[in-house]
Amino acid sequence: MALLEISNLSVVFGGLKALCDFDLSLEQGELVGLIGPNGAGKTTTFNIVTGVYRPAAGGVRLGGRSIAGLNPYQINHRGIARTFQNIRLFAGMSVLDNVLVGFNQSLRHGFVGTVLRTPRHQREDKRNQDRAMELLAKLGLDDRAMETAHNLPYGDQRRLEIARALATNPKILLLDEPAAGMNPQEKIELAAMIEMIRTQFRVGIWLIEHDMKLVMSICQRITVLDHGQTIAVGTPDQVRADPRVCEAYLGEPT
Repeated sequence: MALLEISNLSVVFGGLKALCDFDLSLEQGELVGLIGPNGAGKTTTFNIVTGVYRPAAGGVRLGGRSIAGLNPYQINHRGIARTFQNIRLFAGMSVLDNVLVGFNQSLRHGFVGTVLRTPRHQREDKRNQDRAMELLAKLGLDDRAMETAHNLPYGDQRRLEIARALATNPKILLLDEPAAGMNPQEKIELAAMIEMIRTQFRVGIWLIEHDMKLVMSICQRITVLDHGQTIAVGTPDQVRADPRVCEAYLGEPT
C-alpha cells in the first residue's frame, strides 16, 4: 500500500469539471512531479488533497486512512504539509518565529502553562527553539534566524516556507512551484535542497513546477495534466517523448 493514494479524484466548479478521475500514488521517500500548461488543474489537485476544496468524487488516503473532506488543519495533523505558488510567510515575524509556528500543532502545554510559563512550558519552548534552529541550519538559514521574514531575498523566503512546512513533521510534502521567480543559480541550489530533504527527512515529495529542466532532473515519476485530464504518466524520459505532452504545451500535434 502506498503512503498516499489518490483514486478517481474529481472536482466541479459551476458545472466545469476542473479535475477528472485523477489517480496517483506516492511512497515514502519518493519524488513525483505534476506538470501541465497553465490552467491544467495542478494547484486545484493540491487544494483538494490538502482540504481547501472538497472533491465531487474519488478518494484520498494517507497511510490507508481516508482524508477526503477533512479540514486543512486536520490533514496537516495527519501528515501532509505544503507550500504555495505565492509565498505565504508571516512577513512581519522573524525567520525563527515563522518556523516555530510550524511546531504549534504538536505543542503539549495548554493556555495556562503558556501564561504562567510553567517548567513544562519552558522545557518544551527550549526544545522547539533548538529543533527550529537545527531545521534552519539544514536549509542554510540559521545565520538569518533573527531577521524579519520580509527582509529575506526571494530565494531564501522560498526556503523559509519549506522549513516551516517541515516543522509540522510531515510524511508528505507538497511543493507548489518552488522555483517560481528564482534565478538559475537559485534553482540549482533548490534542486539540491529538495534532494537533501527527500533523503534526510524521508518524506514523500510531490512537486508542481513549470521549470522543465528542474522537473526532469530530480523527479522519479511525472504525471501530466491538461484541462483536468491526465494525459501522461511515466519516467522523465517517457514523458518527454510523449507526443500528447508536446501537443499540450505547443498547441499542435507533433
